Amino acid sequence: MLAVALGLAASVSWGISDFLGGIKSRTLELLTVLVLSQGMGLLLIAVVVGVRGEPAPDGAHVVLACLSGVAGVAGLASFYRGLAIGAMAVVAPISSTAAAIPVAFGLITGERPAGFQVVGISVAIAGVALASRELPEDEAPRLAAGAGLALLSALGFGSFFVTMDVASEKDVFWAIFFNRATSLSLLLAFALALRPRLSVRRPDVGALLAIGALDISANGLFAAATTEGLVSLVAVLASLYPVVTILLARLVLGEHIRRLQQAGVVAVLLGVALISAG
Repeated sequence: MLAVALGLAASVSWGISDFLGGIKSRTLELLTVLVLSQGMGLLLIAVVVGVRGEPAPDGAHVVLACLSGVAGVAGLASFYRGLAIGAMAVVAPISSTAAAIPVAFGLITGERPAGFQVVGISVAIAGVALASRELPEDEAPRLAAGAGLALLSALGFGSFFVTMDVASEKDVFWAIFFNRATSLSLLLAFALALRPRLSVRRPDVGALLAIGALDISANGLFAAATTEGLVSLVAVLASLYPVVTILLARLVLGEHIRRLQQAGVVAVLLGVALISAG
């Protein structure tokens, strides 16, 4: 029960963070949003690690935590860019199919998915196909804006789920610290190479700090949940964040999507729910 509560709490925190991140990525440089929000997260987790005073884990777990940082920042960059150029109600559900990767990992390592999970994966894949297609009047079908980036983010997030699960076995907080230190280091390297304009307006600062705080909190909740339950289950619950993002996009932005895409979104969310129920 604790694992379920933590996984759902992570999905709520990620959903709010992703909505704010997508909004800010429409008006600010993507690297600006990522560097400042990730920097805020690193500052928070560094304080927690320092106060606890626990020794760092062994090298293998540090490496896995660093790999989770690479996967996570790749997924986040793709996701924010997808949210910036496409409809959140389409991009977010496609990204949530990241949950299929931990399920596949569990299968490879000896876990056997229940019947509901197999059906759920099939339904989710079908939903992705529907949600990612646009059918403009008098035009040929085309890939929905941001759908390709959403699939890339699903790959990144799914890889993050698996590596963070193993990295958190020794110490959750150190795993998150090395995860965030790696992701921020990569972002700073890109910033130095590309030299984007990183200036922000004062009204944007609060939102960027909130994105970082919510994202690092979600990471912590997810990592803690994996120590209490199966990663295949926890990752699916954490992948329900699109529900929050979609609701906010509907309430705040008044987003509308085509009926075929609506059916795809519903299928994706149903598929994720079935995987969770398996």
